[in-house]
Amino acid sequence: MIRRRTFVTAGLAAAMLPATASAFELAPRFAPQDVQFSPQYAPGQLLVLPRAHFLYFVTEPGVARRYGVGVGRAGLEFTGTANIGAKKKWPTWRPTDGMIEREPHKYTEFIDNDYVQPGGPRNPLGSRALYLFQNGRDTFFRIHGTTEPHTIGRSVSNGCIRMINAHVEDLYERVPVGAVVTVL
Repeated sequence: MIRRRTFVTAGLAAAMLPATASAFELAPRFAPQDVQFSPQYAPGQLLVLPRAHFLYFVTEPGVARRYGVGVGRAGLEFTGTANIGAKKKWPTWRPTDGMIEREPHKYTEFIDNDYVQPGGPRNPLGSRALYLFQNGRDTFFRIHGTTEPHTIGRSVSNGCIRMINAHVEDLYERVPVGAVVTVL
């Protein structure tokens, strides 16, 4: 039989534990869903609307799969048209020089070396990454998973387009290398 003291102590201990990613609850509007979409976009194209925090993957004329995303904060966002130049599962990561210059306190382990963080559950790119290229050159912007799911629906990144890991895994399987990505 559980005594009141044991119950209260266990409850207080649980309340003091740090919140985990599993405690995060995504707003329903950011869950993947098929929606009506402008027929001017061809199947296979991706369109990102940063102000709305949505990425659309056109699946058939007039229909798209919509995902909630986190995007770049003011002044760091990508805009324009690119192609998916590469796709990687559990990608490696290193912050850009600009990221290190802006926030050296956050990226101390990368200063004055060529360390690259291996792929895995603690890697900021998450489980999958789609690399944006223009004219055959890497833009250093990505559509990728995240270790910070609470940022979906917000403009907080260094420019990349973040998705819930399960959602980017779904998109990864649907999108071929070469697909056109337009960010408005």
